[in-house]
Amino acid sequence: MSNDYAPPDTPLDIVHSDHELLAVNKPPGLLSVPGKGPHLADCLIARIQAAFPTALLVHRLDRDTSGVMIFALTPAAQRHLGLQFEKRQTKKTYVARVWGEMAERRGTVDLPLCVDWPNRPRQMVDHENGRAALTDWKVQRYDQGTTRVRLMPKTGRSHQLRVHMLALGHPILGDPFYATGPARDFPRLMLHAEELRLRHPDGGRGMAFRAPAPF
Repeated sequence: MSNDYAPPDTPLDIVHSDHELLAVNKPPGLLSVPGKGPHLADCLIARIQAAFPTALLVHRLDRDTSGVMIFALTPAAQRHLGLQFEKRQTKKTYVARVWGEMAERRGTVDLPLCVDWPNRPRQMVDHENGRAALTDWKVQRYDQGTTRVRLMPKTGRSHQLRVHMLALGHPILGDPFYATGPARDFPRLMLHAEELRLRHPDGGRGMAFRAPAPF
């Protein structure tokens, strides 16, 4: 990653802001947090803190994934939101385009995951050492030998959606780690965090933040 990191030079896309939290539409190709070394310093939280100095991290998206990310603006909000993620009280919906036409219209993937150490940051299914990972999925439509699918992860493992789709035989288009051949030959990873539902840290009101998929 260090050699080919060329983050997009795009302005912040603010979905929502108030006194406690910020919802942002992350572009693909931008790290959520800084990597190791000055060449990986440019990231979403650094850009946000330039405009919102009190912003604090709550969760992450992969570099190649776009979509809704939440940041806290106070330490109390960070604790409140962090607990919602930890206790799986948030509801996340992703949109992906995958290789091939999925035969079923909906289903659930229940496959434990762990890091593939010799090939990290790749992850892999491991029934002995993996941590539980659960993803619901629902086909939206078919398009020229590919499928547009809605993904609802119930857990938040690293690369969970990418590995689960691969395990079904339908890698996400443009995935530099898990797609091969023509499935890889797309300008970006076709994975987007479209909606995030949670409770507001000030009062507990249910809120939904959305950013439509750009593909």
